Amino acid sequence: MESRLKIAVLSGKGGTGKTLVSVNLAYTAKKALYLDCDVEEPNGHLFFKPDNLTKEDVSVKIPYVNDYLCNGCRKCVDFCKFNALAYINNKVKVFSEVCHSCGGCMEICPESAISEINKSIGKIEKGNLEDVTVVSGILNTGEASGVPIIKAMIENENINEQVTIVDCPPGSACIVMESIKDADYCLLVAEPTLFGSHNLKMVYDLVRLFKKPFGVVLNKAQDGFNPSKEFCENNKIKILSEIPFDVELGKLNSDGKIVSKENRRYHDLFVKLLTDITKEAQNEAIINS
Repeated sequence: MESRLKIAVLSGKGGTGKTLVSVNLAYTAKKALYLDCDVEEPNGHLFFKPDNLTKEDVSVKIPYVNDYLCNGCRKCVDFCKFNALAYINNKVKVFSEVCHSCGGCMEICPESAISEINKSIGKIEKGNLEDVTVVSGILNTGEASGVPIIKAMIENENINEQVTIVDCPPGSACIVMESIKDADYCLLVAEPTLFGSHNLKMVYDLVRLFKKPFGVVLNKAQDGFNPSKEFCENNKIKILSEIPFDVELGKLNSDGKIVSKENRRYHDLFVKLLTDITKEAQNEAIINS
């Protein structure tokens, strides 16, 4: 692969196999960057077990009120739509857990009584396994949003890597949107159940909203009726791969093993999947050029 490729791997809920696919795509790509953006429950590092770990704190700005300058006008309280400020006992109280760090309260204060201070919301851990750079975002317990951590991870992305695999948070909320906005291709992972097809539709609607090229991987595939496969066929969605329901795969995965490293059959499966994604992304680039 001559040009860089950024692949975002999504699923409508946790437990569909999103991290399984992400980890193995990164490993078979060899020189790759793996970004674990599931900052509430990052688990990709459990498979890679990276060496040479470094840690970086991630902070956001929150308001600090100087009580001596504040005249109790409450303009800041009225301004904040997230109820992060309240006027209690003749003082402005800051509820940092729900603050969105917009800075509006500081701008609107007529007495310049509000400044900003840093508040740590989590960290970024970085290490490597062979030629894979492993980056994990970790949100502190109780924090409202991991978006600032994901922004920091993407901004610090290493441009030397040929392939970037973004292991997105589950679902289709704002934090997922932040994870996929710069992706060249989106890979949707789905389970063969009615709930699986419902969750597939969630991320299907999201990638269409962002006008991203995409395809589907059907995980835990078995013979018989597959609602997710039917959804793909009805909506003319390309199925790039079907990963079988396999006891050996499940055991390797539950033991924290990289299945493409341990099993030649799965190595070939993920190599082919990466090759097919690359062709799809290149074709899309040619069409839109």
